[in-house]
Amino acid sequence: MAPFFAAPQEVSQMAMPLRQTIRVGTYLFQQKMRKREKFPLIVELEPLYACNLACEGCGKIQHPAGVLKQRMPVAQAVGAVLESGAPMVSIAGGEPLMHPQIDEIVRQLVSHRKYVFLCTNALLLRKKIEKFTPSPFFAFAVHIDGLRERHDESVAKEGVFDEAVEAIKEAKRRGFRVTTNSTFFNTDTPQTVIEVLNYLNDDLKVDEMMISPAYAYEKAPDQEHFLGVEQTRELFRKSFAGGNRRRWRLNHSPLFLDFLEGKADFPCTAWAIPNYSLFGWQRPCYLMSDGYVPTYRELVEETDWDKYGRGKDPRCANCMAHCGYEPTAVLATMGSLKESLRAARETVSGSRG
Repeated sequence: MAPFFAAPQEVSQMAMPLRQTIRVGTYLFQQKMRKREKFPLIVELEPLYACNLACEGCGKIQHPAGVLKQRMPVAQAVGAVLESGAPMVSIAGGEPLMHPQIDEIVRQLVSHRKYVFLCTNALLLRKKIEKFTPSPFFAFAVHIDGLRERHDESVAKEGVFDEAVEAIKEAKRRGFRVTTNSTFFNTDTPQTVIEVLNYLNDDLKVDEMMISPAYAYEKAPDQEHFLGVEQTRELFRKSFAGGNRRRWRLNHSPLFLDFLEGKADFPCTAWAIPNYSLFGWQRPCYLMSDGYVPTYRELVEETDWDKYGRGKDPRCANCMAHCGYEPTAVLATMGSLKESLRAARETVSGSRG
C-alpha cells in the first residue's frame, strides 16, 4: 500500500516534501471547517488484479481468470479519484505496470495535482520507465519485504530482489522519487527488520519507507505467518530501539509508529483510505470485502462503520494495518498542538537522517 501523510504517513513520509505537507494539511483543515466527519485522505486504486508474481501472503490474485484479464478504463479510474476528492492516490493491484494505459492514468491524475504513488514489485519497471515523467506529484513505491533471500522467498521467485534494487537505482538516476513498502510476518525478527530498513535507508537511499504488519487475507495461500497484535508490538518496539525510529526515513506519522509499538491505541477509520477496484468501492477497506458500491458517497453513508475494528469484528482482531489506523493517527496529530509540533520535529530529524 501506499504512502500517506507524515509531517502533520504516511501516509507518509518523515521526509515528505514541504509542498505535499502543506497541501494535505490544507485539505484536512478544509474538511474540519466544513465539519465533514468522514472524508478520504488517500484512495487505494486497483485498476487490475493480474500480477506477474504469486506471493503466498497476497489475497488479491485469487480471482477467476476472467476477472484477472480485466483492465479498468482510464476515465473510470481517474473519475473515481476525482469523485472522492482525495489529495493522494496509491495505485496498486495486482501489478499496475501490467496495465497497458497505466502511464495515462498517472499522467491524468498528476495533471489534476493529485499525489500519486505507483506500487510495484519492480519487475517491469526498467522496461516501462520511459513511459513516465518525473514529477513532485509522482513516486514509484517498490515492494521490498527483506534482503535478497528473504524477499525472494516471500514472492516465491528468485532474482526479484536484485531486479527491484536495479530498478530503484535506475529510477533514482532518472530523477524519480522512490519510496518502498515492506510487509513483515511472524517469521521476521527485529534483526531482519533492521537489516532491510538499514539497507533501504543507508545504502539505496530511497526517499521514504513504509512498513506494515501483514494482514491475514482470507484468500491468501499462506495463513500461518501473520502477526498478532502483541507480536506486532514487540517486533516494532525492538526494531525501533537504539534511535532507529528517528534515523530511518519512515513514511508514517509519529503517532502511528507509537501505535505499532503499543504506546498508543486508536479506533479504525477505514473510510479515510477507501479502495476502488474493478468491482467499485469496496466495503469496508481493501483488506476485507463485504460488498461494493458504485460511489464513494454511498460507501461513506451506507456502511455501518461502527461494527468494524479490533474488538468488534473478529476479522479485525489482529489488524494493525495503516489503512485503518494511520488516518486516525493523522487526525489525532492535527487535533493536538503538542503532537503537531512533535511531528514537525521528527520530520526535520528524518529529513536529515
